[in-house]
Amino acid sequence: QVQLVESGGGLVQAGDSLRLSCAASGRTFGHRVMGWFRQAPGKEREFVAAMDRSGGSTYYADSVKGRFTISRHNAENWMYLRMDSLTAEDTAVYYCAARQPVFMAPSRSPSDYAYWGQGTQVTVSS
Repeated sequence: QVQLVESGGGLVQAGDSLRLSCAASGRTFGHRVMGWFRQAPGKEREFVAAMDRSGGSTYYADSVKGRFTISRHNAENWMYLRMDSLTAEDTAVYYCAARQPVFMAPSRSPSDYAYWGQGTQVTVSS
């Protein structure tokens, strides 16, 4: 079992930056692909970024590539999403997620992630 708790969301202006954090419980964090997803009102949940178990490989949605950076600290069970040059289109609830089972490859599909946090709201005013 993995429990995830996001933090760091808030209300910012266009062009600002935010860093989201995801705290994970359990001993398998370092064995799992981790991802960030987001869901805007009236839209489906969409992939934002993912990182392999070691943190050596990262994957991004085209809409955030070059602006967002995913990272993880396996020794302390933390994952982060640094978001720069935010726009109103980035407004959404952001979720961190852990892939199941362990030792799998990164995925952009929400259905491949079994564990989810409660989400943190990011609102960007234009």
